[in-house]
Amino acid sequence: MKEIQAKMRILAQELLASGQVTLVIGWQKGRLWYKPSPVFIREAADTEKLVFDEFCHNNLVKYLIDLTLDETKIAVFVKGCDSRAVLRLLQDNCLDREKIYLIGIPCQGLLDPVQARDKKQGEEIKVAAKCEICQFPEPVICDLFLGEKAERRDIVHCAEDIITKLEMTSADERYQFWSEQFSKCIRCYACRNICPACNCRECIFDQAVPEWLGKANNLCENQFMQLTRAMHVAGRCIECGECERACPMNIPLMAINKKLAKDIRELFGDNAPGTELEQKPPLGHFKLNDPEKFL
Repeated sequence: MKEIQAKMRILAQELLASGQVTLVIGWQKGRLWYKPSPVFIREAADTEKLVFDEFCHNNLVKYLIDLTLDETKIAVFVKGCDSRAVLRLLQDNCLDREKIYLIGIPCQGLLDPVQARDKKQGEEIKVAAKCEICQFPEPVICDLFLGEKAERRDIVHCAEDIITKLEMTSADERYQFWSEQFSKCIRCYACRNICPACNCRECIFDQAVPEWLGKANNLCENQFMQLTRAMHVAGRCIECGECERACPMNIPLMAINKKLAKDIRELFGDNAPGTELEQKPPLGHFKLNDPEKFL
């Protein structure tokens, strides 16, 4: 990764110095050794701040929604899951492709930042769960790729153990499980704010008239918020896992997203959001032969 990091710095410096871009978005060293943070560089002299290591989880693409309104052209580093976010936003007409310079970087899997909390730097840490089943470790779209591309993995849909176990329980038991999880929600909206599929200019949860969501933090309101958001991204989730990583209450949000993705595949066929620009999300359009068992 040190080699990739060196290439990132050289390229960023060249792009800014030549005026090809006015802003470079990448990662920089954070206060904790296992928590790099996003960095926004506008001067060529500042490119030494850029880092790339096993904990660069942050999906930087969400920042492009607002920044492309002001900047002439932005360069952003993208891993495989990040690049899927680009296609997701392009499909939703949230980005101007001409104003973005995508720099693809190889990703062999990042490490689990939760486990790293109890470890010292240099100790063995397991690979993040989302990376173990990642189908697209290489960017699906980019203008320049740093490194050598690996062959795309066979598409194998893996349901996490938690989904399999929940499907074997009764409806009452599942309700009890999710009630316990949603009761922990503090409605900080970190899951919404970090998600590239949550890109509405005005979120339903922020509306005052009509007021869809009350101010009280209780199970009923939390259930409404979480399940509404889950259905909003159903068929559009790129499985970057940022919602679950950002949740301060450790709610297994990806279990909901993966369960919905599994159901959508069973109803509408194979679907890999954010991999093909022309592939519309199943719940974003309709066909005359779509199943109607729910009617």
